[in-house]
Amino acid sequence: MSGRVLDADVAIVGAGAAGLCLAHRLACPPPGLAPPGLVLLQAPEGPLRAPPRTWCFWEAGAGRFEEAVSASWGRLRVHDPRGAATVARVAPLRYKMIRSADLEALVARELAARPGAYACEAAVHAVRDVPGGAEVHARAGDGSPLLVRARWVFDSRPPRELPAARTTLLQHFHGWFLRSRRPAFDPDTVELMDFRAPPPPHGLAFGYVLPTGERTALAEYTVFSAARLPRSAYAHALRRYLREVLGLGEVLVTGEESGVIPMTDGRFAGRAGAAVFRIGTAGGATRPATGYTFAAVQRQTRALAAAVHAGRKPRLRAPHHARARVMDAVVLRALAAGRVEGAELFPRLFCRVPAERLLRFLDGRTTAREDLAVGLRMPLLPMLRTAAELPRLPRRPPAGPWPPPAPADPPPADPPTANPPTADQLPADDLPAGPAPAAPGEGAP
Repeated sequence: MSGRVLDADVAIVGAGAAGLCLAHRLACPPPGLAPPGLVLLQAPEGPLRAPPRTWCFWEAGAGRFEEAVSASWGRLRVHDPRGAATVARVAPLRYKMIRSADLEALVARELAARPGAYACEAAVHAVRDVPGGAEVHARAGDGSPLLVRARWVFDSRPPRELPAARTTLLQHFHGWFLRSRRPAFDPDTVELMDFRAPPPPHGLAFGYVLPTGERTALAEYTVFSAARLPRSAYAHALRRYLREVLGLGEVLVTGEESGVIPMTDGRFAGRAGAAVFRIGTAGGATRPATGYTFAAVQRQTRALAAAVHAGRKPRLRAPHHARARVMDAVVLRALAAGRVEGAELFPRLFCRVPAERLLRFLDGRTTAREDLAVGLRMPLLPMLRTAAELPRLPRRPPAGPWPPPAPADPPPADPPTANPPTADQLPADDLPAGPAPAAPGEGAP
């Protein structure tokens, strides 16, 4: 094979949250330990690279990636469909947001300061075991062949297909980074789930608002359902939510964010070979009933980095313990079967369970006693019926590839104008001025 050849202790394929976090941990070992030789392979600009995105999580105090945190909040608010609000202070935790560009820059600085650590742009087309390790076959950004030989390979690319499961739903969303003409947001309060958002044809939907100032925020329309919506449907619903629910007037959209996350009780294979591991969503890090991933990625990458630093064979343990997986399977099935209404379930939990405990539950860090206490706050009869049904349900592979394609937008009712609006202009079209949202009130944790 002609082209460039790199030898390393570790190769990481993909620069999403899991790949970047593992690279940072490997490049910054505990005192007294040397970092391994490391190659991080990121897809070049184009269709193979994921668009810019954000990751949110909660933690107490300053964390490992604090330099990349662009905003944080001390309060979470949840609205039920009738408008009743629960506002929860989450101290000692803070809800934090990291933008992918900031985490990429932080990891790039650390790799640049470490001899034997490299970051390459390359399109990976094969990862395979070889005696004594694994090889990554790719094409560099200039089109030339690239071969990376490593003792261990950690593949963080999204799965090409989902595993067989009893229940599979999608969490899909579209959001806008926006600026309002007047103060409209409480900079310390996240609208975590606002079920006053327009309902979708199937499934449940909620608004999600992350203020970055009194006039700026990331606002998203999020849906849990079996299938995606046409792109125009998200824009229409988000526009209605901003106008009719939040009472915003005209806004300027400065950026967009979209995504789809699997919600499945399928069992992801953590190994792709003797020396090849799958991490992140492909390694089962996504919490089935909520879609939260970042906290499990930290547990996963922390354990793997510790093994590599100590010279041990990495072991990819399940990111979520068995009790959490069982509870998630029950909740997911109950939602999919329509036995519980998510728009009622989630506000009920935030109203009846102390916020700090509920957040630890969502992260999978609660005790068996605390899990039982949370379970008793759910609708018991539908949950017990679902739990009894689960063992008899077969696991079936989902139809089609992952991620599933979005349906085509319906044809426009009127012929297009000579100068159609740009994506940045579209959300601001015809939004009438309205009153600013009321100041957030205090509610039960």
